[in-house]
Order: sequence, then C-alpha cells, then structure tokens
Amino acid sequence: MADTAVQPFVFLPLGGCGEIGMNLNLYGYGPEENRKWVIVDLGVTFGDASTPGIDIIMPNAGFIEERADDLLGIVLTHAHEDHMGAVARLWPRLRCPIYATPFTAWLVRDRLQEFGLLNEVEVIEIGLDHRFELGPFDLQLITLTHSIPEPNGLAIRTPAGMVLHTGDWKIDPDPLIGESTDVEALNALGEEGVLALVCDSTNVFVEGHTGSEGEVREELIRVVGEQKGKVAIASFASNVARMETAMVAAEENGRRVCLVGRSMHRMSAAAKSVGLLNQFKPFVDENEAGFFPNDKILFLCTGSQGERRAALSRIASGDHRNVSLGEGDTVIFSSRVIPGNEKDIIELKNRFVERGVELITDRDGEIHVSGHPARDELRQMYQWARPKLAIPVHGERRHLVEHAKLARDVQVGQAIAPHNGDLILLGPGKPGVIDEVPAGRLYVDGDVIVDAEAPSLKDRRKMSFVGHVTVAVSIDARGRILEGPACLTRGIPDAPDFSLDAFEEEMEDVAHETLSRAKRVDAEAAETLVMRAVRRRAQDIWGKRPLVDVIVLDENA
Repeated sequence: MADTAVQPFVFLPLGGCGEIGMNLNLYGYGPEENRKWVIVDLGVTFGDASTPGIDIIMPNAGFIEERADDLLGIVLTHAHEDHMGAVARLWPRLRCPIYATPFTAWLVRDRLQEFGLLNEVEVIEIGLDHRFELGPFDLQLITLTHSIPEPNGLAIRTPAGMVLHTGDWKIDPDPLIGESTDVEALNALGEEGVLALVCDSTNVFVEGHTGSEGEVREELIRVVGEQKGKVAIASFASNVARMETAMVAAEENGRRVCLVGRSMHRMSAAAKSVGLLNQFKPFVDENEAGFFPNDKILFLCTGSQGERRAALSRIASGDHRNVSLGEGDTVIFSSRVIPGNEKDIIELKNRFVERGVELITDRDGEIHVSGHPARDELRQMYQWARPKLAIPVHGERRHLVEHAKLARDVQVGQAIAPHNGDLILLGPGKPGVIDEVPAGRLYVDGDVIVDAEAPSLKDRRKMSFVGHVTVAVSIDARGRILEGPACLTRGIPDAPDFSLDAFEEEMEDVAHETLSRAKRVDAEAAETLVMRAVRRRAQDIWGKRPLVDVIVLDENA
C-alpha cells in the first residue's frame, strides 16, 4: 500500500448483529467524502410464521448501494447461506468483484448461474492463506475450522491498524476435512498488534469446548451399525465433514448412500470440485434405492429443521415419490435445533413416530457438534489475538452483550456490542460508535425483493390474524344502490355458534344501510363509509376487525 497519512478506519455491520444469520459487514477507510469500502460476507436468514409467504430475508444494503462506486469488492469468509446466500440477489445493486476460495467460489458461481448472472460477475478465486490488496486494504486469509470446507478468518490491514474478522469458527483438533486452526498465524497477528477482533458470538453461553467432528464420526459409525432397517441421517448439507462421516458410517456397516434433497446434491458437487468425497462408492439414485434391502441403504437427507418443502418433511408425510420410512426404520438427527424452528421440528418428529420410525437425536449420543466456539474457545482466541478492542457479531442482542462481558473479563481494554447500522471508528484515536446509518431487512417475496415495511407485507400479516372481507356494490349518479351489496370473505370462522353465511349477510346489510343513509356520495366516499361501517360491525359480532376492501361501481365512472 502506498504510504499515506492515516485516515479514519471504520466498521459498519448492516446484518448479523441482533440476529444469528443474515451477515453483512462493511469496512471503510478514508475521509467520509471519499471513503473506500469492502464488504465481508453477504448472507440471508429465513422466514418464519411471522413472515407469511416469505422464505428468504436479506439485509438492507441501501447504504452501500448508494456508495457502490466506492465499493472495491465482496470478500466471502465461507460458503454458508447466512454468509453468502444474498450475493446473487443483491449483486446487481452493487456490481463489484467477488473474492472467494475455490469451494465457496464454486457455490457462488452455481448460484449466479441460477440467476443468469454468471457471465456478468467477476468471481476471483483466492487460495487458502492468500494475501492481496484492495485499494487501501491489505487482506490476508487465516485458516480456521468450522462446519464447512475452507472457512477463513480475515486480517484487514490499513494504515490506521489491523482488524481480525473471524467469520464463523471453532477450535477442532480433528476437523476431518481441511486444516486445523492456524495457531501460528493467529499468534503472529497478536504479535503484530490487533486493533480489533470482530468475532462470532453464537455459543457464548456454552461452557467449555464444542467438541470434535472426529468424535461424531466414531459415534455415528456405532449408531448406524446398531440399526436393522432403513436409516436416514438428517444433517445440514453444508457440513461436508458430516456428509463424509455419514458415508464412512454407511460403508463401514455395509450400506450404500442415497442423497435426498437438492442441497445435498449441490454440496456434494461443490465438495468433489475441490477433491473431497471422491473416495466413496457412487451415490445410489433415488429411483433405485427401493431395490436395496432395508439394511443395505442409508439416506442422507435435507430438512433437519422441519422445513416443510424439504426432503425429510415429505418422507415424514409419506408423500415423497421415491423414499418411504416406517416400522423398523430409523431417522438420525445429526444436527442441532436452530432457535425458532422448535415447533416445526417437533411436528416433523411426531409424524415419524406416528409411522413407527425410531428417532435418534444428540440427546441419545455424541452425534452432533456445533461449528461455533464455546466460551473456552473464545478465551483462547483472545489469548492468541490479544486485541485492544472486542466487537462481538453474529448473535442476538443477549449473545453480543454477554460476549462483550467475556472479552472484558479476559482483559480486553474495550468492548463494543454493536447494533446493525452502528458506524464504529476503529482508528486512529479512541474507538467508538460515531454515527448510525439506516439498516433493515429485505424480503424475497416470490421473485420480488421488497422492504420489510412494505404495505403488502403488513396487510399479509394482518390477514393471517384477522381475515379479509370484500364488499361489492353498484350505485347510480345519485348514490342509489343499483345492485348488491355482495360480500365475500376469507379467513372468517364458520362454527356451530358462528354462522359464516349469517356473518356475510350481516355485512351486506351494514353496507346497504350505510349507503342508504348517505346522500349523493361519489364512489370514493362510498368506499370509505362502507369500509368503516363493516369493520365496526365485524368487531361487534366477531371480536376482530378484519381487513376490508370495498368495491363501488359507479355507473357514471
């Protein structure tokens, strides 16, 4: 980098602070009017019952969209959806190069091809431990361990100092796939001087260590060997080490592996592109799995979180076209419950139990370990890096605050638990929050990206609670009724003590009375009068105020 006067070095999270997932981190260097930026990770989270019709949620990148001319690139720490899942959808708004290691780059290209962008986007593959420059930033990948191939921390050097951004990580002495944590590199950074450690907070409430993938392999080999019928293992598709473990457990016990679910096929293809998983027998096609004896087949499935459209849910419901499980068969949940998915997972398990399927979870043995650091691992990272400032990210508010407390307990001089939108000065001078910028969420609504506060989504949420009433009527120039009113409802109850037909007739009567009392009103005024009257009357007889649409046809319109 050129030798220049020291300028402000800032950190700005727009996603991942206050939630687990949807990571979007910005680093900026230079004076405000001419600041250059890099994005570190650009991920998604997923919808739930509070977001009807919304499966994918992304961070609102409006702040950096407005500064896209000063955006030098997107650097991805690893290939989990909460760190790279928004790239293809938001890249057209950003239009900058993407930097990723080979495994992550394969998955990025696959997603870009899905969106018809592959030939437009410059995806630059960088090697593990690679060091490169983007404008005023000197960037170095640091090998860590996590539950996916090629996870990296990122050392970001500027004339104002150096930050270590961990991404997702853990300490695993036996990760099975990839190298162990590069302790030498982390110690070297600590010796050089780490201005700030921006660090994963997911497991900050978990004491001790998270455990090793090697231990999981031994346990899964044993558990699979005890089963006599068909076996299905539910796991996160992105956990390639776990995928490999399932294959080892199958072959050690005389079984063949059948992948079930699109994500499993996608991840296995990405893994094979970088030389992984090639030592096993070919996968059995779903169409052929039924010809194998029950004790000779193992299904590796997506849907461990109870996702209704995933393979495991369809198997549990008995409507998967190729795979069926029943009495004498076993489902092994080699995964954790992501907070918010408890209800769906319980429902999924109950459907399997109803079919006579035995369930094995991490409560029954060491068949899953987390990919995130527990408290002792966090303490170890602070000993290696020795930062002056701790900035917890990747966690709910309670995680960030607890992580900041832990950092102070291990003698870090200052800790800041940020909110999305907090602009933090890293250096020169005293670090701290110096501004707040707009931050929020974008919803993927079908093929359309909308703001989380869009009226359409507010209406949809309201309809999910209070239903919908439509009233149609035709009037003449004097406001007299020519035809109708007619009422159509959606989401209104019909019960022995509450007749839907009577409710609709009552709404029609209310609309008729309202228009009959009105004098010479136009269509717009008639719609407003009827809407208010219908909502009031619905509240009186039902106890809820539904969304109401009134359609008035004016013969002179």
